[in-house]
Amino acid sequence: MSPRKVDPEARSLLLDVAARLLSEEGPQALSARRIAAEAGSSTMPVYTNFGGMAGLAREIVYEGFARLENHFSLIRASDDPVADMALLGRAYRHNAMQNPHLYVVMFGAASLAGFSLSEEDRQHGRYTLTRVATCAGRCIAAGRFRADDAGLVAHQMWSATHGLVILELGGYLIPPYDAEVCFEAQLVSLMVGAGDDPEAAARSVEASGRRLEDELIRPWTLKQDGLAARSA
Repeated sequence: MSPRKVDPEARSLLLDVAARLLSEEGPQALSARRIAAEAGSSTMPVYTNFGGMAGLAREIVYEGFARLENHFSLIRASDDPVADMALLGRAYRHNAMQNPHLYVVMFGAASLAGFSLSEEDRQHGRYTLTRVATCAGRCIAAGRFRADDAGLVAHQMWSATHGLVILELGGYLIPPYDAEVCFEAQLVSLMVGAGDDPEAAARSVEASGRRLEDELIRPWTLKQDGLAARSA
């Protein structure tokens, strides 16, 4: 008996449906029956394409990191690497705000269909740090950050930004120290902590804010509109 062939279109549709349900209703909405119904199919494609809900859950985690990488890929290298680093932080936060349920699943704060992340799954998303480490290396080479391990700097940026985002998603940051106030102050502090001059860091963070709409928000929105039009 020959194995069933994977249908790339069905696979993509099931991932899109699962991601939408996750985004709109949270992890409790995900089941093979519900996903199949939303996709207009039987439950069999879930097993044919992913081997079951555990496989689908793993692919959802991978999709979350792919969306983060897509956000990072929108940031262009400029002649101000510290502004680029701050803009990567803004991209990280924007991705989390746009995909809150995916975000918590990516980092193991919520489970899907009883699936727990393996050590390999947890390490999968580390490739997204490559752009951050590269940017950190540029900041060091420019003399803006002190000589250090660029990978370590990237991890410090990641862990600090992740902590703020988790608090923001949980609704813990309220006026007068709401998420916006804390985030802008944190960006400057992170750059200074890495070795930058306080005034130069503040200017670069401010410059990154001016780039946010044109370089990140607008391209991301256009891409989302294009995806929605193709799926309609």
